[in-house]
Amino acid sequence: MISFKTALAAAAFALFSIAVTAGASDQCITCHTKVSPGMVKDWQVSKHSENDVTCSTCHGDEHSTAEDYLKAQLPSEEVCAECHQEQYDSFAMGKHNFGWTSLNAIPATHMAPDELIEGGRGCGGCHNMGIKTEEQKKELLDKGYRYQKNSCDECHTRHTFSKKEANNPRACQQCHMGYDHPQWEMWSSSKHGTRYFAKLAGDLPEGAQAPTCQTCHLPDGTHENHTAWGFLGVRLPLPEDKQEAADRVTILKALGVLNPETGEATPILDAVKSVDMVRLDQASWEKERNKMLKTCTQCHSESYAREQLEMGDSILGKADRLMAEAIETVAGLYKDGIIKKPEGYPFNYPFLLSFMHTNGAAWNENLDDLSHIDQILLRMYMKHRMRAYQAFFHVNPDYAYWYGWNMMTEDLGEIKELAKILRATHK
Repeated sequence: MISFKTALAAAAFALFSIAVTAGASDQCITCHTKVSPGMVKDWQVSKHSENDVTCSTCHGDEHSTAEDYLKAQLPSEEVCAECHQEQYDSFAMGKHNFGWTSLNAIPATHMAPDELIEGGRGCGGCHNMGIKTEEQKKELLDKGYRYQKNSCDECHTRHTFSKKEANNPRACQQCHMGYDHPQWEMWSSSKHGTRYFAKLAGDLPEGAQAPTCQTCHLPDGTHENHTAWGFLGVRLPLPEDKQEAADRVTILKALGVLNPETGEATPILDAVKSVDMVRLDQASWEKERNKMLKTCTQCHSESYAREQLEMGDSILGKADRLMAEAIETVAGLYKDGIIKKPEGYPFNYPFLLSFMHTNGAAWNENLDDLSHIDQILLRMYMKHRMRAYQAFFHVNPDYAYWYGWNMMTEDLGEIKELAKILRATHK
């Protein structure tokens, strides 16, 4: 039998829900319950609905009919900041804030179909993150892509905007998986991930440690995330080891950051700096490394944690030896005129930030053909080098060897063999 107190509480909650729903405008609820019922249900179970954050709070009150739907404002991060200033400021200092800017700074982005970038069904679907300038917003709106304005909903999805959802590692999976950044696959099949799923299933005792993505990269609810090596896996100053330093210079040339002929910095370096993709001095690198060590020592001894992270540094240096040899092999073909410089390449030299493209597609008929050997080189850098070193930092033996190091050695062998054939057949 239901107690009087329970019945009274249920009635109070029902009356509160009715009042809140009414506050959201009966017209909004009545219409959208038919047009988009899922959104209404999500809002009704959200914290927003309990705190008088109604439809007009985020979307304005100009839209009132099916015909004038374009008058509905789609909230930017600044709207969220009106209530969540601390989180907004934290996000603004993290690398997620540079998602959209970094995407558009990469030349290859502008070789892809608009549907994949502005339309959000490719790179743009994840890289939409980042506080946009008014010019960026206007450009997207002018192209008709009006749903590319917000970042908070990448992790706290509409219209529940749940903190619990954003703290679930699967919130990270939707972007951090796949070709060039399979962090989800690495973590979920590592010891850390295995313990998380075991704990979720109740197979670990209460209090057992099971680190998630957020534990290491967004601790204590911070939105300011960085990594020591950055996405490109290069940093300054150059290492003391002469071979390792030379290899990193070769990679920086292939990234277009250094002029292959003079060794001087190029405007691409300024673009890389502006989106915080690399650590440019020892102090900034050590800052991020020390933050990670602090996280690791919540479970491990500092000596063990330091040893594991340094092992990742070491394998990156060895992977760069393979990468540099491959770059130099292909660069020799450019120098000798055996490979023609593709249109859009900054130098007569391999260019890793071009990613992968081919000519003849209806969406971009002006691109020169990218040679097959160039395609292998780009795959070696974007796919296999990423796996080789990232897997060490995510403690995944299988990815580190079979999906990373082993595939890099295979790529290098194929590049060297193709170079021999191209030289033998070239006239």
